[in-house]
Amino acid sequence: MEAFEKAKPLGWRAKIGVISPTENTVTEPEFNAMKPPGVTVHFTRMPIHFHPEEDDFKSLMDDLEIRLLELKGCAVDTVAYNCTVGSMACPADMLNKQLRDVSGASAVSTAGSILAALKSLNVSNIAMATPYSAATNEHEKEYLEARGINVVAMVGMDFTETGIALGRKFGAVSPGEIYQHALGVDHPEAEAILISCANFASAGIVAELEAKIKKPVITSNIVTFWAGLQAANITDPIKGFGCLLSGTRPDLA
Repeated sequence: MEAFEKAKPLGWRAKIGVISPTENTVTEPEFNAMKPPGVTVHFTRMPIHFHPEEDDFKSLMDDLEIRLLELKGCAVDTVAYNCTVGSMACPADMLNKQLRDVSGASAVSTAGSILAALKSLNVSNIAMATPYSAATNEHEKEYLEARGINVVAMVGMDFTETGIALGRKFGAVSPGEIYQHALGVDHPEAEAILISCANFASAGIVAELEAKIKKPVITSNIVTFWAGLQAANITDPIKGFGCLLSGTRPDLA
């Protein structure tokens, strides 16, 4: 009884609200595995908007408003739009304003978090491993290079599925397969590897991959969670998920 009386409520340091794609089954377990004491994560889902510009972003903004009001209802401290492709399809200022204004909380997105993480690591040349098609990889490369990140090598995967079925295939790739996939894209000119896709179970392989290649490795989920913690003023070193969260670079150890 005495121990219970001294215990603090769940989420006493921060509650992070997350909007994930409908088919995503990876982010929730990865965020829960990475969270430090006193932090809780709370999820809602919405479809990916691949071409939100077609209606001048109205459908995306409307969908976001519904989910953000849900998260506002549970009084989260930070909201995260956790979709790599989706967050690259909308102007950052527009997306971040919607996230903040509707939720009343600080906000991050996966695309912005990738850029912030690479800046924090002082990296401008990367190799990129994804489960995406060549066309999607090329779009992501163009997005990053327009913002000062040079993609020196990239590799995707070949799937015949489309839509939600394709997203489910991403989530079904094993960590061992992802490890070999990412290892194969390493390049002498790459200062780091980006494993892109929030529904790609890669957070658990990062520490071992960094130890192997002696350079930083980041993933869509690791950077989004890191940025969410930063937005909530939480900077605890978190071990087991690579240098971005632990604060110890493998190339400097």
